[in-house]
Amino acid sequence: MRKNIVAGNWKMNTTLQEGIALATSVEKWVSEHPSKVKVIVAPPFTHLSDVGKVLHHVGLSSQNCSSEVSGAYTGEVSVSMLTSVNAAYAIIGHSERRSIYGETDAILAKKVKIALQAGLTPIFCCGEILKERESNIHFDVVRKQIEEALFILTPEEFSHIIIAYEPVWAIGTGVNATPAQAQEMHQYIRKLILSKFGASLADDLSILYGGSCKPSNAHELFANPDVDGGLIGGASLKAEDFIGIIQAF
Repeated sequence: MRKNIVAGNWKMNTTLQEGIALATSVEKWVSEHPSKVKVIVAPPFTHLSDVGKVLHHVGLSSQNCSSEVSGAYTGEVSVSMLTSVNAAYAIIGHSERRSIYGETDAILAKKVKIALQAGLTPIFCCGEILKERESNIHFDVVRKQIEEALFILTPEEFSHIIIAYEPVWAIGTGVNATPAQAQEMHQYIRKLILSKFGASLADDLSILYGGSCKPSNAHELFANPDVDGGLIGGASLKAEDFIGIIQAF
């Protein structure tokens, strides 16, 4: 059954002590305000073990994972390392990983597969840059990203996927897609999944919005029928703002 999800991607922010304090504040609020919204935080790799110890009602995610199982890959973090510290989710294909570190659809397809095999739930990111939207090819861009990385999956494997749509031109810019633009793309993604995996999986799929979502616009965005929550960047670094977004449901 489709879930409402609010996931906080801390990116390369917070010291370990700051991260524990932030996670503790979010955990305390969530534990005191039961709801059907699934709340997830994605701290830096260095924080996962200690942050995970204070989380009981909030899910723990990594921000990335290696495409390899193990071996001589200096600086990489494997899926088995993540599950050993009780991470349950992995963000895969974030626009910053694509643009800054050159991660291709083929690499992301490997990461999705290897994460699923380890029992992690991938939060798979897709989205277009400003030039692609202005050229009116944004649907084609998102379709290719999803087809290349996710259409190789079996229906059973796909049932464990969460998709996050990132209008890349809205990340960290303070400019966000209008609720209508968000709904249009989320609806397109759901129809794309319907065409490949059928109505049941398409209906059950949680699709998150990931572009400058804030407490001030979250309610309007989440009111759309195909927007099931958010992958939150900057606003997840302050407990009050992150909680404000959760409350938008």
